[in-house]
Amino acid sequence: MADPVVRIPDTKVALSTASVYPESTATAFEIAARLGYDGVEVMVWTDPVSQDIEALRRLSDYHGVPVLAVHAPCLLITQRVWSTDPWVKLQRARAAAEKLGASTVVVHPPFRWQRQYARDFVTGIWRMADETDVRFAVENMYPWRYRDREMPAYAPGWDVTQEDYRHFTVDLSHTATSRSDAMAMAGRMGDRLGHVHLADGNGSAKDEHLVPGRGTQPCAELLEGLAADGFDGHVVIEVNTRRAMSAAEREADLAEALAFARLHLAAPAAATSPAPARSQTAPAVRAPRTPRTPRTPRRPRSSGSSGAPGSSGARPS
Repeated sequence: MADPVVRIPDTKVALSTASVYPESTATAFEIAARLGYDGVEVMVWTDPVSQDIEALRRLSDYHGVPVLAVHAPCLLITQRVWSTDPWVKLQRARAAAEKLGASTVVVHPPFRWQRQYARDFVTGIWRMADETDVRFAVENMYPWRYRDREMPAYAPGWDVTQEDYRHFTVDLSHTATSRSDAMAMAGRMGDRLGHVHLADGNGSAKDEHLVPGRGTQPCAELLEGLAADGFDGHVVIEVNTRRAMSAAEREADLAEALAFARLHLAAPAAATSPAPARSQTAPAVRAPRTPRTPRTPRRPRSSGSSGAPGSSGARPS
């Protein structure tokens, strides 16, 4: 008997709890379970439940939805969540990930005004990564814009591929906002790309986080390339549903995003599976062409250590 044309992809697709904002963290677990997501990424922010490991564990157990990643509280509105010391925030994010069984902590590069933190950030992240099996995946950001002017907001910089990190997160809404080539950025990350924030954008100065397929970013191509290349990280749906007019509309957007991700993660399997017998009533459909994400050699590890054991706008994104 021939293999099925479409196989279930190995890569897990998770829902960011930020995707249900302004609804609660608890609502995100409920929606993830109802729609069939493989897990959640917890955005740690001002919702008290997002900061409470035991509450998160109870939600995970009740809904049967694992926590796959923890997003450290490095937004502007979370400057006082889990301490005002950014290193303490990362230590607590790591502890939460370890206790919840999550494989990844997502972190933004420092703001430029966090001078000491920024100065020690690269070596400090390496040092913390050496102390755990949890991945610290540093996320690409973007320059802030006002009219025709760009303002550098992050240090060492918003393009995290310019620095030596063990693992990266690529965010396709952020590549749209920075007007970067997303495929080229993923290529520079190479085998250190450990996590994906799947969203879309049209190049606006605002960080749009559209449902994938509704903007200009190569969401499908990236997923197909990663699947063909044996990507072993997680894909996280991180979209903006604040304008949804109802709970049903929000869930429809999140269901569409999940279907998009699974379709394009499965496309490489469809392209290499034996074709079924052609039916008189169902014409054969050609699978999408599968680009591969180029690999880059691992750079030599930075030396030195942090003297201490990240972030976008005023809402989860």
